[in-house]
Amino acid sequence: MEPNNNLQPSNAFIAASWVALLAGATAFNIGLWNAAMQLNEKGYYFTVLMFGLFSAISVQKAVRDQMEGIPVTNLYYGIAWFTTLLSILLLTVGLWNANLTKSEKGFYAMSFTLSMFAAIAVQKNTRDMKASQKEKNNNSNNAEK
Repeated sequence: MEPNNNLQPSNAFIAASWVALLAGATAFNIGLWNAAMQLNEKGYYFTVLMFGLFSAISVQKAVRDQMEGIPVTNLYYGIAWFTTLLSILLLTVGLWNANLTKSEKGFYAMSFTLSMFAAIAVQKNTRDMKASQKEKNNNSNNAEK
């Protein structure tokens, strides 16, 4: 029996990943929109969210590149991890010092976490779909020869 090398994620997982990303990011931003904060505070939290999402995707990409034998500099790999951890630290410090109720702090922390995880899953799905498509194209080209 041949191992199944099909990297194609299921449609359900793809949909769940996108729904989680949109739900987390939308909830975070709706929370910011409705928050009784100064505009500079809202900007801080929005920037931390965007910074965290980009950093998490960079870590996933760097790890996946290394697994696939694609060269990744140690500098890029280190910066990707550093910025991911930094975004988490910045959110933690911001929420720790914020004049918010514990439930509001928990809301921002959980929607941030959901968004970060979902961004990694969406990036993984995109990568898997591209690899699966490339494998299908190679197989069809080999069959024609």
